[in-house]
Amino acid sequence: MIAGLHDVAAISDAPVPENEGVYLQGAIPHTALHGRPMHFATDPRQHLAEGCRWDRLETRQRIEADWAPWFGKGRWRVEKSPVNLTRMRLYQQLFPLSQFVVVIRHPQAVAAAVSKWVDAPQAVLIDHWIAAHRQLRKDLDRLHAVMVLRYEDLVRAPQAHLSALAAFLDVEDRSVDYDIRDGNRDYAYPVDPNPSQLQAMAEWGYGPGGTLTVPSRLLRHPLRRVAERVEAAFSQATG
Repeated sequence: MIAGLHDVAAISDAPVPENEGVYLQGAIPHTALHGRPMHFATDPRQHLAEGCRWDRLETRQRIEADWAPWFGKGRWRVEKSPVNLTRMRLYQQLFPLSQFVVVIRHPQAVAAAVSKWVDAPQAVLIDHWIAAHRQLRKDLDRLHAVMVLRYEDLVRAPQAHLSALAAFLDVEDRSVDYDIRDGNRDYAYPVDPNPSQLQAMAEWGYGPGGTLTVPSRLLRHPLRRVAERVEAAFSQATG
């Protein structure tokens, strides 16, 4: 959706999984043991922040050089490797004007989805989700420009979210011209999380059985006019 906005470039036709830029750069080592589902987000070695060993001009220059051939023209470049979840603070240091869009998803849906690759009980997978999102919340406090959206809200009102994303990037708005389906409907949730898990999930607006509780959205931007445009886009589109 972001790549479809005006003046935004994305990696395309790259010989790597899902056009993920992490495979196309040599600045920060990335092996088969990095980025594993239900592992990397809680691995302290992969939590990269300001002041870490990769917080160097050489890292920025190498990333820019390695990625440049894969991006088209655009004032913005969008990069969507999953490991970005644990690198936002470092990337903000390397690229001070960077902005971050984080899409979260119901932990029971995440557990069901990753069970295709990870052999672990639902309770263990949900505990991992909770631990990862606790770290995420701590990192969010240190970011200047970030938007956190729930996947479930996005698929329910894609045009509202696309308009808000355009406002966030301060680019021309566009209409959604492709189908967006709710992938959570592919799964059943026969076992409810335990009470402590439910309490942690509720902090992000999630309830048992794949349900939603209170609306959950976070927005931070250093420019008031941009933040106001984002909120106006949501208000106008969702009524």
